[in-house]
Amino acid sequence: MRVSAAAVPSLAAAALMLAAGAAPAFADGHAAPVQAQATIINLQGEEIGTASLRQGPTGVLLHIRVSGLTPGAHGFHLHSHGACDPEEGFTTAKGHIGLIEGGHGLLNPDGPEAGDLPNLFVGADGIGEMEAFNTLVSLVEGPHNLLDEDGSTFVIHENPDDHMSQPIGGSGPRVACGLIEAAQ
Repeated sequence: MRVSAAAVPSLAAAALMLAAGAAPAFADGHAAPVQAQATIINLQGEEIGTASLRQGPTGVLLHIRVSGLTPGAHGFHLHSHGACDPEEGFTTAKGHIGLIEGGHGLLNPDGPEAGDLPNLFVGADGIGEMEAFNTLVSLVEGPHNLLDEDGSTFVIHENPDDHMSQPIGGSGPRVACGLIEAAQ
């Protein structure tokens, strides 16, 4: 590979940044977290799974794995507040991120909301796992920043989301929750 003399200072600076473990910098000069995680708990406060989030160039890649849920499809959403209180039925997580009046659902022509996600499918063994990419949220900036001042959560519902009916697609009660936090 041939490198021009003009490129050497830029390559050297890039190599130093990588060696120092520098994170990407944004307009305000702060390093941005590029990964986050959540521990998923059930209504008894027991840990039933984990989620990982990774910032991409146009959105966030989400991965979740849980156990101990009833088999079948479960509504799965991003909620606007970083609080998972099982004694309150996880209502402390409040509503969806990017709430749009009448706009809930991935198939809704007036939506979707930033917190709408595909259903989480759980097998006969009680284990559910999924990966999804959401272009409407971020870990670093914008109106739907999952790591903003009031935090964010994953909420798993008892029933499947039909992706159209209001306000939560018929998903029913909240059965699990996970507080999203910056990964260390």
